[in-house]
Amino acid sequence: MSIAEPILLTPGPLTTSARTRQAMLVDWGSWDDRFNQLTASLCQQLLAIVDGADTHHCVPLQGSGTFAVEAAIGTLVPRDGKVLVLINGAYGKRLAKICEVLGRDFSTFETAEDQPTTAADVEGLLKADNAITHVALIHCETSTGILNPLPEIAQVVARHGKRLIIDAMSSFGALPIDAREIPFDALIAASGKCLEGVPGMGFVFARKDALAQAAGNAHSLAMDLYDQHAYMAKTGQWRFTPPTHVVAALHEALLQYTEEGGLPARHARYADNCQTLLDGMGALGLRSFLPQAIQAPIIVTFHAPQDPRYQFKDFYERVKAKGFILYPGKLTQVETFRVGCIGHVDRRGMQAAVTAIAQVLQEMEVLDI
Repeated sequence: MSIAEPILLTPGPLTTSARTRQAMLVDWGSWDDRFNQLTASLCQQLLAIVDGADTHHCVPLQGSGTFAVEAAIGTLVPRDGKVLVLINGAYGKRLAKICEVLGRDFSTFETAEDQPTTAADVEGLLKADNAITHVALIHCETSTGILNPLPEIAQVVARHGKRLIIDAMSSFGALPIDAREIPFDALIAASGKCLEGVPGMGFVFARKDALAQAAGNAHSLAMDLYDQHAYMAKTGQWRFTPPTHVVAALHEALLQYTEEGGLPARHARYADNCQTLLDGMGALGLRSFLPQAIQAPIIVTFHAPQDPRYQFKDFYERVKAKGFILYPGKLTQVETFRVGCIGHVDRRGMQAAVTAIAQVLQEMEVLDI
């Protein structure tokens, strides 16, 4: 927890293990058979997490998670399709912006940032607009940490014969999603989140039949998931220069994921981190923005102290000097800050972070304990 190597209590990039960082010290040839085998193994391991090998392809893509979201929309939504975008935070708004930029017809349904979209909401919206072909949902909205009811919404979407696109950027690998039980055309995630790899690679689990029908949909050469998958299936290689070090780091991170006990163990550690954080911050008098029933164990939004001596930038820099990097709030109506629960950190790390926050608020004369 030195200043040189702070603990990242953010939703990604996040703190990685020494083994994951060590994996990036090897240079790989992008056409080399060993690297192709690494990519294939990676995709197999990722598919296993969602039990999706029978029904879905894993299509990796260079870039951040947003690149993969744009690629999924652009590839899997036909140019005459219409997307219903469910919004209760910044990432839902970003998904709607992607539809706008790509020229895909879309409508939005927005709830308050502390209100999950419900299956009943989606039922009514689909009954009212038969033109909708796809529904896009943020599973865990990182703006606040809110968890939207994916299984219930997925069943409504399927019953209406529509297609579901899931942005699972902040939930995949920590919260259970089973492709055998939750019907979806696309589930999108990235390397630098709950799998505890480094940023630089997204991936899309695309339903096999949907991807097979997607030729010619894409707006972009580089972001065409149909072409990316077809080329990889034929050659074993990425179409364009892959992020070789990121792939190697994620492969190593997945080995550790399995060693830890897979999704149940990763979820349990994050849930323990989250509860430790909530208990510790509550004892300081700092209130979380969301009720616990809809709080995902990924990132927690806290109300900022109501004291004129509190300024986030000063608070952030002081906490950073003690070895922890926090995240600014992303709400428009109230002042907040966010603390991530994910990454290579456990209860002791969260307790140390709470202690650091308490010390800083005392130094700022915001907290008197």
